[in-house]
Amino acid sequence: MSNNALSQLVCPAGSLPALKAAVDNGADAVYLGFKNDTNARNFAGLNFDEKTMAEGLRYAQSRGREVLLALNTYAQPGRVEAWRQAVDVAAGLGVDALILADVGLLAYAREKHPELNLHLSVQGSATNYEAVNFCHKEFGIRRAVLPRVLTLAQVEHVIKNTPVEIEVFGFGSLCVMNEGRCWLSSYACGESPNTVGACSPAKYVRWEKQPPAAGQPGKMDARLNGILIDSYNDDENAGYPTLCKGRFEVQGETYYALEEPTSLNVLAMLPEIIKIGVKAIKVEGRQRSPAYVTQVTRTLRAALDSLKDGNDRYSVKPAWQAELTKVSEGHQATLGAYNRPWR
Repeated sequence: MSNNALSQLVCPAGSLPALKAAVDNGADAVYLGFKNDTNARNFAGLNFDEKTMAEGLRYAQSRGREVLLALNTYAQPGRVEAWRQAVDVAAGLGVDALILADVGLLAYAREKHPELNLHLSVQGSATNYEAVNFCHKEFGIRRAVLPRVLTLAQVEHVIKNTPVEIEVFGFGSLCVMNEGRCWLSSYACGESPNTVGACSPAKYVRWEKQPPAAGQPGKMDARLNGILIDSYNDDENAGYPTLCKGRFEVQGETYYALEEPTSLNVLAMLPEIIKIGVKAIKVEGRQRSPAYVTQVTRTLRAALDSLKDGNDRYSVKPAWQAELTKVSEGHQATLGAYNRPWR
């Protein structure tokens, strides 16, 4: 059961310790994935095999929390059976819902496991109610996760025109692209979150230490498949090299040409988000640490709980913002597209 009748807090679990951290700090549901490329966060050292997933399910469900399994990459030619098998295993384990993007897998899951609760992944790129309603009619989805490119007015428009529950992101790293349609990683190295489950796969990442020049500090170059993504001075924190968040020289200036490192943070808009009928608020970050999960879950739980007394009494506590700023990318926060005036 949800701790908050108006919205569900859905938190990331990239490992068993992260799952327990989410559950212990107030998540209503956790989402996770297998240790393979059916999962759009397929990073080495993360995710679940069948044994650890079964343990995670027991831990969460015995405490009244839901476990949502993300099979959110697209089945690759000649290997469709691997994705179908993942659906079958998930159904056998007893997950509370499958999060799918591939319409072929949605069709398979509905036909083979009609009792399964199906959610449309953000990787499905549904940005309007027609797309959501199509998946509801054809595959029986109960929830859709909207990409982080819609204004709050646009989210409300979707909600008013669909019987499907709507989930939106409330905290975490942003993507400059419409999720499910990013080709930048594929352009650089031929692999992407939609195919192998990772943006900037680690095997293509190289760190190259540059010696100090006369009177200048040393540098660390970050490359993706040979492409220079960024160069950091010795006194700078180096970020993981992704094309969308690299610094590039454009007309003689070097800056974040596509997107600055920043995190979505909807604390200020939480009452409005709940008022329009959003059923679930999701935290990004299955690649992040259990400490991150603890901090973000605990903070958003406190904020949501404070809304039980009504929107008119809600105010963002400085301590909440301070906690989330500590784990924000680039220590910066934004409301993203939610507060754009255009429709």
